[in-house]
Amino acid sequence: MTTKALVLGGGLAGTLAARVLSAHFDTVTVVERDRYPQGPQLRRGVPQAQHGHLLMAGGATIIDHLLPGTVDRLLELGAHRIGLPEDTVSLTAYGWVPRFPATGYMITCGRPLIDWVVREHVLRERRITVLEDTTVLGLCGGAGQVTGARVQTAGAPETRLEADLVVNATGRASGLRRWLAELGAPPIAEDIVDTGIAYATRIYRAPRRFPPVVLYADHRVALPGRNGALLPIEDGRWIVTLSGTRGGEPPTDEEGFLDFARNIRHPLISELIAAAEPITPIRGTRSTVNRRLRLDGAADGWPEGLVALGDAVAAFNPVYGHGMSTAARGALALDANLRRLGPGPGLAPAAQRAVVAAVDDAWVLATQQDICYPECRYDVVDPRIVNRGASGRNLMDLVGLAALREPVVSAATIRVNTLSAPLTSLEGADVVAALRRPADRPLLTGPPLTDEERAILAAHG
Repeated sequence: MTTKALVLGGGLAGTLAARVLSAHFDTVTVVERDRYPQGPQLRRGVPQAQHGHLLMAGGATIIDHLLPGTVDRLLELGAHRIGLPEDTVSLTAYGWVPRFPATGYMITCGRPLIDWVVREHVLRERRITVLEDTTVLGLCGGAGQVTGARVQTAGAPETRLEADLVVNATGRASGLRRWLAELGAPPIAEDIVDTGIAYATRIYRAPRRFPPVVLYADHRVALPGRNGALLPIEDGRWIVTLSGTRGGEPPTDEEGFLDFARNIRHPLISELIAAAEPITPIRGTRSTVNRRLRLDGAADGWPEGLVALGDAVAAFNPVYGHGMSTAARGALALDANLRRLGPGPGLAPAAQRAVVAAVDDAWVLATQQDICYPECRYDVVDPRIVNRGASGRNLMDLVGLAALREPVVSAATIRVNTLSAPLTSLEGADVVAALRRPADRPLLTGPPLTDEERAILAAHG
């Protein structure tokens, strides 16, 4: 008997899921609302792709495991492999980060390039078929068993696609809660942490090679958070993304954009772009709320035949650079459960539970900081977020400060922040020992630039 899998949503999470499913099912059909561009270009369904993106080491490693050669292909096409913290100029809430030898990395390039390289690799698999220009209308089956989906291709009548497993990867705008309610399933609540953050981005022709510059807000002060990132991308360009929480949003007009860059915690980015040639308009986005479906009890009452992953389960403030990596972690969790259980009874609840666990660290890292900003609006039951007392804040502050002085703590935080190690690793014996040592390295008072970088900056001025 032919086994069928159906993927709702053909973005990064959906294509990675399709790759996983193609190893376990005879046919995989991907339903995509848009029409794919022919190359690494922006598309309507991914508005956040116009802003700066970081593919962290944890996600890059998983993608390269699922699709061998992907990272090399990205680098061939102009992406940059950035050693952390050695190859960056970074200001955290706690201060400037010394450029210790790299213990982690990230990939910087335009998001459309990542999507295109992954998509081209995945869709070479003969078992995978894509239905473009097709909208998901709902699910088929009942509260205990999903058997497919109702879809409609542009200009055609509604169709039912039957499947042994449906993977929902329809992103932030997912209709999953409504679709399950229509099948008679119990309502699904969600946690929300909404800082009101907005993004404004412009791409420049890079006059000289310069390391990434990332300037984070200080969430400990009672002011709107203002951030800035200048990232090298393919074709000799810089992508500059400015962001601000409610009350501190970046403007999208020329004068306002430049003024915002001058007035974040350090003017380094504004000094660099002053002599750079802009090659795009300034583009803004506001759909960046942290939201997570409350699926902690996914094993209890979760329908057979359905798994949700990616932004359809948890979506984050993009400033932390975790979205693509958590999508990859979800796909890997699905693969592990398919290998363990096979595509039969019990798979969906177990896989959904594993997907929920895979996004947990990224959720805590984002929301524990975001909830501190003024006028943050939230509806959260997670006690780690809403009941984070003085001891929890003091511990994170202690680690954040120690990372600026102690290479051991710096390395541990980089592994956590790149989703290469669990959050609990910050409690390891080597980190605890480093936290107990007296600080013997003074905090930096300015950006840690090399002589060559200072010369470039002076030439720009």
